[in-house]
Amino acid sequence: LPCDLRPPAGASCQEDVNECDASPCQNGGSCQNTLGGYVCVCPRDYGGQDCSETLDGCAGHECQNRASCRPFLSAGTRGYDCLCPPGFTGSRCQTSTTFSFERRGHLLLQSPVLDTEAPCNVTLSFRTVLPDAVLFQRGGGGGGGALLSLELRQGRLRLGLNRGSQPSLELSPNVTDGLWHGAQAVLGDGFLVLTLLDGGCEGGACEAVAQVESGPVGRRTPPWQDRSLGARLRTGWRRGSLFIGCLRDVFVDSQLMVPEDWLSSSAVNVTLGCVHRDRCQDNACQNGGECVNLWQTYQCRCQRPYEGLNCSDEYITARFGNEDLESHAVFRVDNSDDEDAVEVSMFLRTRKTGGLLLVLSNSSGQYLRAWLEQGRVKVQAGGLESVQASASLSDGDVHFVRVTVTQGRLTLFQSGQSQGSVMVQQVRVQAGDAVHVGGSAEAGRASSFGGHFKGCVQDLQLNGRRLQFFPLDVPVRSYALEHMSHVTAGCPGDESCKNPCQNGGACYSEWDGFSCSCPPNTSGLRVRRCGGVNCPLPRPGRLPDPRISNATFEEGAALSYRGNGRIVRSLTSISFAIRTRKRNAAVLHAGAAPSSPVSLSSRRPVSDGLWHHADFFMVTPWTEASRWTLVLDQREDPASTSEAEGGGLDFLRDGVDVLLGGLGPDAGWNLAGCLSTVEVGGIALPYHDPSDLELPRLQEEQFLRTSPGPVLGCRGSGVCEPDPCLNGGRCRDLFNLYSCSCGAGWAGPRCEVNEDTCASRPCVRGRCSVRGLAYECACPPGYAGTNCEKQADVCEGHACANGATCLHGINKYACLFLQHANPYQLISKNYYYIIIIIIITIIFIIKYACLCTENFTGPWCM
Repeated sequence: LPCDLRPPAGASCQEDVNECDASPCQNGGSCQNTLGGYVCVCPRDYGGQDCSETLDGCAGHECQNRASCRPFLSAGTRGYDCLCPPGFTGSRCQTSTTFSFERRGHLLLQSPVLDTEAPCNVTLSFRTVLPDAVLFQRGGGGGGGALLSLELRQGRLRLGLNRGSQPSLELSPNVTDGLWHGAQAVLGDGFLVLTLLDGGCEGGACEAVAQVESGPVGRRTPPWQDRSLGARLRTGWRRGSLFIGCLRDVFVDSQLMVPEDWLSSSAVNVTLGCVHRDRCQDNACQNGGECVNLWQTYQCRCQRPYEGLNCSDEYITARFGNEDLESHAVFRVDNSDDEDAVEVSMFLRTRKTGGLLLVLSNSSGQYLRAWLEQGRVKVQAGGLESVQASASLSDGDVHFVRVTVTQGRLTLFQSGQSQGSVMVQQVRVQAGDAVHVGGSAEAGRASSFGGHFKGCVQDLQLNGRRLQFFPLDVPVRSYALEHMSHVTAGCPGDESCKNPCQNGGACYSEWDGFSCSCPPNTSGLRVRRCGGVNCPLPRPGRLPDPRISNATFEEGAALSYRGNGRIVRSLTSISFAIRTRKRNAAVLHAGAAPSSPVSLSSRRPVSDGLWHHADFFMVTPWTEASRWTLVLDQREDPASTSEAEGGGLDFLRDGVDVLLGGLGPDAGWNLAGCLSTVEVGGIALPYHDPSDLELPRLQEEQFLRTSPGPVLGCRGSGVCEPDPCLNGGRCRDLFNLYSCSCGAGWAGPRCEVNEDTCASRPCVRGRCSVRGLAYECACPPGYAGTNCEKQADVCEGHACANGATCLHGINKYACLFLQHANPYQLISKNYYYIIIIIIITIIFIIKYACLCTENFTGPWCM
């Protein structure tokens, strides 16, 4: 504007005036001052120089796929733009840029080079769960191979050049989590750049730069170029390099690659859109198998001893020494391993303390032996060096044993724990070697190792290959079985209760063993003390972790269980420990066809908040019907025995819901308190999942939990939170019950009652009186103090003036002066002393009197 039309700003218009001072922008627009003018930044619905024009171009807009509409005003014409979300393009965001590889495929594009000096660049978004794949490759044309390669390596972005010793770039964030991630790769001007374009990604972890050699590496000299998405260029579509997932918004040299523009011959197994469903959410893997998401399918990584697509097949257990028959098996190695290492592993179950487990041999002799010695595994390789486990495994439970010989070191593992190692001569498994299991066909060869093995072996492996006694239907890598004698499928135990316990004792058949339980007799013997029978002692090391063997019930839903269909033993007992203060509650409940009722009641209550152990068992479990006995806390007190007879609990084996802690939904009688692991017939009703614990192998007979898990461990309700005690009382948690320790002067369950403060007789002398929350002592003459515990000093704080002396009396005092205000001032000292004595005598008899000196008068000579 001419100077005469603007506010004066300098004689020669040399000063810029801030036009924003006049607030020219309307409707909430923000003003930005410029040289000789201003610019208004308008809100979304306004336009024009001063934001005075209403923008209504988005009324009835045609933006698709959830695109945002942006109105504008241009040369007096109102209109709108569509802001496309990721995965769409076009004037109305009507065209999808998303495509996917759901199975083996690739996309090969050829295009002419428009600018040979421009940098090579690619920008794209991807979504996958596979850790290794090719995202994009650019070739030099003419089949010369890849020049630039953008890949995924172990879940990380990697950019490399396939020319000489050129550097490669890699970013650390994991980008194979199934979410969308953006990436950009640039090659030009002597630099190689890789950038992760995720929101919120900052710093060196999201960008890497490297300098590369100049020359043809950074230039696109051929007249055309090959570009591949999802697989490698030319040199075969290798299985391990295939991309399975989704891509969108792919820009190559700043040009958007739209799926609808591709030639059908260049796209193989490419699908428009992006559809992904995590198959692992269907809980496809059984028996604790780990599910691996493969985008459109899944893979189960099975825990041993399971196998198959869904980990539903279990390696068949081999039983050695059934009914004391000598048995053995021989496998033949049909290949040679490249590495000088040996690894043998298996599941074992036995009650025998000795026996030959396994021998590896070749034409020169035995080079690895494993056997049981005093119930502990002992392993020897080569010469005399050996390692022996510290713990016995001859307890009838399943144990996992692993032996390794690596770099000349022999190591023994049992249930995942190292048992020790020793240096030995390195051994190697070669074709033609033999594997002897359980014993030997030659008589007497196993005697030096404690004889033939008696027990069960499952999932035996040698260097990662199975040794199957009874092959599965699913294909697995296994060595050939050459010979087998008296080895049976499964893991049944010998019948151990052919001679029942004496004196009416009940024999419980355990796997390859037995135990006796006896009803209490008139002398109150313990349950496990049976006349002339020495009952087996409880097995050591069976006390489980209380954090997982106990559970807390808070009057909520009951836990439910069902047998797994493999229970074959007779269920004739129930045992558990309980801690509660509830007088009426259901501990275990299950229903079946009506039968004769059996009723038992403990002789003592158990609702005292302490732990109590209860054992229920049939007196004669080998009969169809028997009286039942209840023993509480394993005391010698007479136990409770039912008057009527009842059957066993075999109906719980399969198809029946077993409830813990209640009678069912909305049925009441819910338990509030804690339960230990409840056992029915010696089979636990577990509170934890198998995956929660590092158990080597679960027993075949199981009760499976069919409801959500409980609160592990035993804890009472927070009875002291908030503090119920009043007037400074201290709360004590007594497990679902509290007690208040009250301060002085207070009593009652919550310290709410003001008690007699004189009840404790606090006054040493005198009379006690209650004064609110305190007391007061009325002391007798001559005593003082809070509790009248001090002898009083009547002259303390006396009022004698003018140098008079205080004379003590009984609860009183008198004042004595050296000079007197009477006519007899010249009395001799002797008389003075005589007078003092007389006065003292008189004072103690007739109270006291003051003899004043000159110029003083009154009763106190003041």
